[in-house]
Amino acid sequence: MKQPIQPTAPSKRWPLALLAGAILNLAGLPAAESANHREAPLTALDSKADITDWYAFVSYDDPSKVTMILNVDPLLEPSNGPNYFPFDPEILYEMKVDNNFDAEEDVTLQFRFKSENRLPGVFTGFVGAGNGIFAPANSPAPVAPGSPLVPPAITALDGPGSEGLGLRQSYSVTLIKGKGANRQVIDLSRQQKLFAVPSNVGPRTMPNYTDLARQGIYDLAGGVRVFAGTVDDPFYIDLGAAFDTFNFRGDAFGSGIPGVFSDAQAADNGKNYAPDDVAGFNVNSIAIELPIALLTQDGKLHAAGDALAVIGTYATTSRPRTKAYADKPGGKPKLANAYTQIQRMGNPLINELLIGTGDKDKFSMSDPKNDAAFANYLLDPLLARVLNAAYAGAVPIPAPPRLDLAPLVFYAAPICPGCAAGQSGPLADLLRLNTGIGPTVAAARQRMGFLAGDNAGFPNGRRVSDDVTDIAAQAVAGVLNPSFNSFPNNRIADGVNGNDRIYQESFPYVAFANSGRQSRHVDPGEAGCFNAVTDLPGNCPSN
Repeated sequence: MKQPIQPTAPSKRWPLALLAGAILNLAGLPAAESANHREAPLTALDSKADITDWYAFVSYDDPSKVTMILNVDPLLEPSNGPNYFPFDPEILYEMKVDNNFDAEEDVTLQFRFKSENRLPGVFTGFVGAGNGIFAPANSPAPVAPGSPLVPPAITALDGPGSEGLGLRQSYSVTLIKGKGANRQVIDLSRQQKLFAVPSNVGPRTMPNYTDLARQGIYDLAGGVRVFAGTVDDPFYIDLGAAFDTFNFRGDAFGSGIPGVFSDAQAADNGKNYAPDDVAGFNVNSIAIELPIALLTQDGKLHAAGDALAVIGTYATTSRPRTKAYADKPGGKPKLANAYTQIQRMGNPLINELLIGTGDKDKFSMSDPKNDAAFANYLLDPLLARVLNAAYAGAVPIPAPPRLDLAPLVFYAAPICPGCAAGQSGPLADLLRLNTGIGPTVAAARQRMGFLAGDNAGFPNGRRVSDDVTDIAAQAVAGVLNPSFNSFPNNRIADGVNGNDRIYQESFPYVAFANSGRQSRHVDPGEAGCFNAVTDLPGNCPSN
């Protein structure tokens, strides 16, 4: 099986002194104010290949396993039929793991999708109701009364109850370990038919969507579980305020400093004080849970203080390098066997607001091991200076070089307390995860992760509930430097403290897709949230 052919890194050379500074300062990367939703010119035109978010964390209910989630295709309106939101069969979706500190993948998981049109004469992708709908007594010829017109409601992904799945997708999962002569290619699917969960059309077509979605959780060989389908976007943020030149809402103390919150507001893990602009939207998600032993360098579990407990992760989307369209209507295009990377994501919030627009596509298409080429954007992060200026100097920032942020882009303490100097690896945008740090129970889980003393959260990996917007904003303002870990720097926030849907506490962790029939986008104080498990109205964090 051919691996994607990656484009060469940008050829621009940097002075030795600049690279030396970059090695200490690239950690400014995670700072920005939204996840990767339409962050680069290339993916703004190719939303199917746009990685919105990347998550990697120790599974809540089994600390011997890691869950990784790749979300793509942003801001999907649940009611937007008739074709809804299939994965792109031309895209190669990959999850990559570095386990020997060189910023190159040692374990790769590949996902490929296939589409089938099972109801070519029907005007919509999904259709169904009750036990079926039949032509009434006054049906005009040539359709005789009693003729079936609509199949039964969709209650299954395959077999009886799946007749209304006109557009259905299946997918394969391939595990690649090692390189060169030691390279192993393992079909984790093992000929098992894996179906992607379709969008939630509504209660008539899909009367028990939760049960339908749960059928999309598959147990594979070796203790691996997988899920793919349309889900609620787990990310939350006041997008409108962030992109209005960081015009955050709120002024907790009447101090004239917007977007700076009180201790009580900052400690809140659920209530929202500003609009969640992602509320009510869906996203396409691929989730996999694997034994940690499949991912570590020596195939063993390690304690948190052992360097081998730490892995570096990222995700990519790639397209065939060439595509020749068919010259006849309905014909299939001819696709190259080699691939070109379109997008990548390690730490959240990097390409969107730190990399300059002219280099965003280059960054997206390059490899993490070559990230020193972008050091000019990161030695003295412009975002930090924008925050400093937008708050009229009320938020002081550290002077460059930003040594306080170095642990976020190298294998170093506190995420890797066991890493020696020679194990820091090259400067690279990887979401690093210490697999020896066990999960935090729900009652003690903190949305601010490491900054709130919850060491199982971002930037030690990333859970679906971690508030990466607030964490990143405070980090770029300097809170990792003890001299700047004080008010107002450590109270900068966008005012969105939780998702509009309740996450699940077990695999695949995300809430299932929002209903098209019940579609709405909920702001703080508005009723209308839905529970992720029952799909019924209930109490939600933003109410």
